[in-house]
Amino acid sequence: ERLTGGYYLDIQPDARQLARYGLTVGDVQGTISAALGGELVTTTIEGRERFGVSVRYPRELRDDPQTIASEVLVATADGAQIPLGELATLSINRGATEIRTENALLSAYVYVDTRNSDLGEYVRLAQAAVAEAVDFPPGYYATWSGQYEYMQRAAAKMKIVIPLTLLLIFLLLYLNFRRVSESLIVMLSVPFALVGGIWLMWALDYHLSVAVAVGFIALAGVAAETGVIMLIYLDQALEKVAEARRAQGRPVSLDDLQDAIVSGAVDRVRPKMMTVVAITAGLLPIMWSTGAGSEVTRRIAAPMVGGMASSTVLTLVVIPVIYALVKRHQLARINARPTAERAGPDP
Repeated sequence: ERLTGGYYLDIQPDARQLARYGLTVGDVQGTISAALGGELVTTTIEGRERFGVSVRYPRELRDDPQTIASEVLVATADGAQIPLGELATLSINRGATEIRTENALLSAYVYVDTRNSDLGEYVRLAQAAVAEAVDFPPGYYATWSGQYEYMQRAAAKMKIVIPLTLLLIFLLLYLNFRRVSESLIVMLSVPFALVGGIWLMWALDYHLSVAVAVGFIALAGVAAETGVIMLIYLDQALEKVAEARRAQGRPVSLDDLQDAIVSGAVDRVRPKMMTVVAITAGLLPIMWSTGAGSEVTRRIAAPMVGGMASSTVLTLVVIPVIYALVKRHQLARINARPTAERAGPDP
């Protein structure tokens, strides 16, 4: 914003001259207001419309300081007409093009474009540079506003929204499985699904923003959903093996556990690929959009598109591995029990 560039006519009354002629500052200001600004004297009525009529000096008597100083006359109590130039000093000075106030204080804006850099990092460096190089007089201070202020507010809200979202995901998982172990399997594997989104954000040179955070939250939900389905397939496959081994009167071995996990994971390949293709096909047009609001929608879609790739590996590889480690530990504990107790809970 240009802080200077406007031209103003400054009129400084001379207290000695005013006292000499028995005038006050109010008398001078009243004359200036009527002569230069105009004074409403009557109202004309034309049908149902009313127009105010203001009277002031003609343009040729108020278009430059010298003319104003000589032609604008201030009346005294005894009827004398004193030129304004004898009562005040007139000058043209440069100043702000407009007067802004914020929080009842005068303010001036400095606009900065950070299109090719991270907004948060830029403001952090700029704050350090301003604090080092600028010594504000008493009553002056700098406030970093605009998109940075909105980003700070959003970041404060995200500190509440993201943990609450993860807590709700864990709660829903626990209500579904009724076991903490399997709920933790999904929760611990969700960060692997975010890796693809982070890599795509880096490739597209997108910085962290509210839209990106929304995309990652949505990605975490999709990853948890596909992880739940994978665990259901694995549990069903292991349950079939456990029933067969109970019918044979022998416990489930590590080889049986591995075969059940492989069988359940293979059954999940086709549904997982269908999910990835459907979500990616729906998000790619958003990634390529260029219309109004595309800057926001692209940043929401980018984490999900990149996360679908890593989510595929997560669901088909990572979750079965974590599931195998947990179930192997549980199976070892069950097989270590006496035979009478072993027929109780399933692995």
